[in-house]
Amino acid sequence: MHRRDLMILPAALLLGHALPSAAAGEDAIRLRDLYNKDLSFSDAALEAEGKRLTVWGYMAPPLKANSEFFVLTNRPMAVCPFCEPGMPWPDDILAVYAKRIVEVIPFNVPIEVRGVLELGDAVDAELGFYSKVRLVDATFRRV
Repeated sequence: MHRRDLMILPAALLLGHALPSAAAGEDAIRLRDLYNKDLSFSDAALEAEGKRLTVWGYMAPPLKANSEFFVLTNRPMAVCPFCEPGMPWPDDILAVYAKRIVEVIPFNVPIEVRGVLELGDAVDAELGFYSKVRLVDATFRRV
């Protein structure tokens, strides 16, 4: 690899991450596209409910070790984005229930998550975590 290639690599990686949904086809959705401005579910979210789809983002620091659960955020967050009591549900996070125990990925590494979209209020029986939107039966990988 030449020095010129190393200078181009960061831009190529950024461009590849910025446009994944265009390359993935119709089964991809962005976190911000799940909600309307009034925080109701968007038509795209309602249409995707119950379907397997792909979302890109970042793994928030885990709530519990050896869990099948994590939170996907729109941007890297070094601290829990929803841990303050009484905070409104953020419109740029997604609860993820994986098929296996989650191997934690650093909070600043982009990931791709694929799972079935569920909408509506739910409380996790084990963690007590409240969510409005989730991906279940999910798999994930670094991008």
